[in-house]
Amino acid sequence: MEKQAEQRADRTVPQRPAAVLMIQGTASDVGKSLVTAAIGRIMTQDGYRVAPYKSQNMALNSYVTEDGREIGRAQGMQAEAFGITATTDMNPILLKPSGEMSAQIVVHGVPHTALSAREYREKFLPEAKDTVLSALGRLRDTYDAVLMEGAGSPAEINLKARDIVNMNLAGWADAPVLLVADIDRGGVFAFLVGTLELLEPHERARVKGFIINKFRGDLSLLQPGLDWLEERTGIPVLGVLPFLPQLRIEAEDSVVLEGAPARPSGSTKELDIAVIRYPRISNFTDFDPLQDEPDASVRYVSSALELGTPDVIILPGTKNTAADLAFLRHQGFPEAIAQALRQGTLQLAGICGGYQMLGQKLLDPDAVESAEPGESDGLGYLPLSTVFLQHKTTVRVQGVLAEGHPLRLSRASRAEEADTTVSGYEIHMGTTANHDSAAVRSLFRLAGEDGHEQPEGWGTPDGRIWGTYLHGLFHNDELRRRWLDGIREAKGLPPLAVTFSAAALREQEFDRLASSVRDNLNMEAVYTIMGLPGKEG
Repeated sequence: MEKQAEQRADRTVPQRPAAVLMIQGTASDVGKSLVTAAIGRIMTQDGYRVAPYKSQNMALNSYVTEDGREIGRAQGMQAEAFGITATTDMNPILLKPSGEMSAQIVVHGVPHTALSAREYREKFLPEAKDTVLSALGRLRDTYDAVLMEGAGSPAEINLKARDIVNMNLAGWADAPVLLVADIDRGGVFAFLVGTLELLEPHERARVKGFIINKFRGDLSLLQPGLDWLEERTGIPVLGVLPFLPQLRIEAEDSVVLEGAPARPSGSTKELDIAVIRYPRISNFTDFDPLQDEPDASVRYVSSALELGTPDVIILPGTKNTAADLAFLRHQGFPEAIAQALRQGTLQLAGICGGYQMLGQKLLDPDAVESAEPGESDGLGYLPLSTVFLQHKTTVRVQGVLAEGHPLRLSRASRAEEADTTVSGYEIHMGTTANHDSAAVRSLFRLAGEDGHEQPEGWGTPDGRIWGTYLHGLFHNDELRRRWLDGIREAKGLPPLAVTFSAAALREQEFDRLASSVRDNLNMEAVYTIMGLPGKEG
């Protein structure tokens, strides 16, 4: 990034307000977020100061900013790709689904209210224009360019009247639009032409180029279709982006888990880690670094029949602990987990909502997570109780391993353990209390705002059951590798004693993505559309 900073110093940038470009898609999950990340990374490499922006995002996989606010994970990822600090202006409205027809509304990183889909459209959206435009204006006053990401499809006829995230927003910002389609799902020409046909003439005029994403095969065989598309619409195809296998950039939505096999076929990895996938799973990117380890296989299971006897079972985060705990019971998971522990599973761990489930009681006096006030039983593995509160904790934290912690790490001296640091972030609506300090031990000591260390996380002394509120735990390289090596030692396997840097890997993957897109996208045309000088300008 130092070289990029030098390039910025030499570049003559346009006058304020910043240039804008909007990346829209023919449907959800066509790759808008990654295309936005790639274009912004390229522009950053070319010397521009670029910011991501998505006025309204719907996701359970969220990101905590440095000032302790919550935004969609995609905008946090994009900010990291652009080498800047994420702020709530980059995603001023975040919707976190809590049920089939309701969601928590997060405005500038703070929970605002909970509304049904109808209430959101009728009561909140009319007031949202000022919120999203003010945020965009601040970004345009700060950066050279803003890359605006749309949501879903701009051609949803039933939603267009109160749209604040696609073509209405493009009009308010006077932004040119690039339309992305996913050829991997089939029907790419129908998606592109059909989307144009459903747009109003003034909306169609904003579309300045097509991007076809996730292409596999011989481009020459596709060329007749591209020629027809350009002749039919008068809009150029700016790029055909190849499918990038095993791109290790964290995803925003659990839809990416749909195709993941419960038991990866042909896996020769020695450690089997099963993550329970309940309907409201959140922040599943916690486990991405485990998947990148050479000896760890991570599988997501939705049925107790898929569980088997893995080395480790993890209960991940959730948007609604009580509802997903009811799902576990309905699916027979409590019995399957108990049987796995009897038959050889080495550890049962919980992160955030999963940590709350491991306790004895879940108390909801203010009906934060349920329709009515009440309480329910946890799984009973740890002597803890959780009370759900109206206030939401969103904070970045750092600390060290607690003295006498129960984590089964690979063998190391106490002096070495004292130097093992941990950092992460918390997102939860609830406080958890320990009712039997003799039965459990603290995992970490975190630095508090008052300067005093606070205990965090609890586990049984033998290390078989433990839980923590810390998201991002396995992004701590030394801790992750030593934890995995502790499991290896318990299985009679030699430790690997090697690791990789999760942060360095992420930078490497950002560059791999940007390089592929630069090679296959007409960036000079993109710069022209934005009214900016290109790399040679």
